[in-house]
Amino acid sequence: MENFQEDLNEIMKIRLQKLQDIKGMGINPYGEKFPVTHHSQQIKDSFEEFEGKKVVIAGRIMAIRGHGKAAFFDVQDQAGRIQVYIKKDSVDEKTFELFGKLDLGDIVGIEGSVFRTHKGEISVSVDKLTLLSKSLRPLPEKWHGLKDVDIRYRQRYLDLIVNPDVKKTFITRSKIIKSIRNYLDSRGFIEMETPMMTPLAGGAAARPFITHHNALDIDLYLRIATELYLKRLIVGGFEKVYEIGKDFRNEGISIKHNPEFTMMELYQAYADYNDMMKLTEDLISHVAMEVLGTTKISYQGEEIDLTPPWNRMTMIDAVKKYTGIDFNELKTDEEARKVAKDLHIEEVGDQDTRGKILNLIFEEKVEQNLVQPTFILDYPIEISPLAKKKEDNPDLTYRFEAFITRREMANAFSELNDPIDQRERFLQQLKEREAGDEEAHVFDEDFVNALEHGMPPTGGLGIGIDRIVMLLTDSYSIRDVILFPTMRPKA
Repeated sequence: MENFQEDLNEIMKIRLQKLQDIKGMGINPYGEKFPVTHHSQQIKDSFEEFEGKKVVIAGRIMAIRGHGKAAFFDVQDQAGRIQVYIKKDSVDEKTFELFGKLDLGDIVGIEGSVFRTHKGEISVSVDKLTLLSKSLRPLPEKWHGLKDVDIRYRQRYLDLIVNPDVKKTFITRSKIIKSIRNYLDSRGFIEMETPMMTPLAGGAAARPFITHHNALDIDLYLRIATELYLKRLIVGGFEKVYEIGKDFRNEGISIKHNPEFTMMELYQAYADYNDMMKLTEDLISHVAMEVLGTTKISYQGEEIDLTPPWNRMTMIDAVKKYTGIDFNELKTDEEARKVAKDLHIEEVGDQDTRGKILNLIFEEKVEQNLVQPTFILDYPIEISPLAKKKEDNPDLTYRFEAFITRREMANAFSELNDPIDQRERFLQQLKEREAGDEEAHVFDEDFVNALEHGMPPTGGLGIGIDRIVMLLTDSYSIRDVILFPTMRPKA
C-alpha cells in the first residue's frame, strides 16, 4: 500500500508539473464551454454520411498510441469511443506541444475531419485540439480495469469511466423507469408527490430514520412508504394515482437491501387485488419487452419467462407444496409453534400466532423455490394490517406478493377501507410495538379520520424499482443498480 501511494504521489507530481507547463504556454487547463456537434457512436453508425466532413467531438482520453511526429489516441464520450489521429505537420506547433503534455484521463475537445485508416478504423483527424480538463490522478490500471467492488461503489465516477457495462446498466435503469411512467400515464394514472419527512412512519413494517426540525422543535421521520398519503388522495377523489420515489428504512444491508431505495406505489379506486395481479404481470412484461425486446430473459444463468399469466398459489398451498404441512389442519397457535419447531424455524417466539408462523415458514422454506414469476396470495391478517379481510376466511387477507428469482418484487392489497377495522388493527399493532416489536405499525389517527370520511374499494400495489432493474440488467447486487449505495465511511 505504501509503495502504491508513493507511485501515486510521483504520478501526481509529474501531472502537476505538466499542469504548470500548460499554464506557462498561456493555455487554461480547465477550459470554457465547448460546442460539441457529434458523438462517437453517431459518427461510427453513419460513416458514409460523415466521411471527409468536419465534426466537433469531446471526451476523455482513454489510450494513446504512437510517438514522434504522429500519434493515435482514443476519446471516450457518453456514447462510446472513437479513435483520433494527430500529425505534427497538420497542426500548429503549440497544439502539438500541448498534445505532448496530455495524459490518460484528460478531457479534450477535437475539431477535425472523419476518415477511415488503412486498417479500417473510423477516426477523426485533428485540425484543432482544446484541453478542457487536466486529470491530476491516473485512471485504474488499463489491463485489469476497476474490479475492486468497494472502490467501484465508493468512487462510482471511476466505475463509469472504465467499465462501459456499468454505464449501460444505468442507462437501462433510466429507460425502465421511463417505461413504467409511460405505461401508467397512458392508463389514466396521475403521478403525485407526497412528503418524504413525516410526523409518523407508517405504511409498512420497518424501522425508520429519525431527524429533527429545529424551527418546529419536533422529530420527523424519513418515510418508509408512500401508502397512507396516496390513499388519502383516493379519499379526496382521485381514482388512479402513483408515485415513484425514495423510501428509507433503518435496517440491514444486503445484496437485496439498501437503506435508501426506490419504490413505485399506485392506488386504483373501485379495484381489488385481482386487478393488481393483472396490472403487475402486464406492467413488468411490457417494460421488459419495451426495454429489452423480449419477455424471456436470463438472470444469473437462469432462464426467466415474464410472459403473462404468471403462476398463482396461496401462501397455505405454497407451504403445503414445499413442506408437506397443511395449515388448514392446524387450528391453534400451539400446534403451529410445534410444527415450526419440527422444521427448525428458529425465529418463532412463544407468543407468535398461527398466522405469523405460517409466514415465517413460508419465508424460510418456500421463497427459495420461487424462481419463475409467481403470485403468492392470501397473507395472514397479523402481518397485513392495511389489507382487507377475506370474506370466506377472516384470518387471511386479500393480499399478494410477486416473486421472481426467489425475491419479492411486488406487494399488493385489496385495501382496507373499513375505518373501524383499521382502528382495531392499528391498536393491535400498537400493543405489539409496546411489547418490543420496533417494526410494528404506528397508530395514524389522521389516516383513520380520512377513512371515516369514506374511501372507495381500492386496489394498491408497490413495486421495488431497484429489484426490477436488477432483474432486467442481470445484476447480482442492489448496489450494482444504485449509483451511490450506502457505505460505511472510511476512517
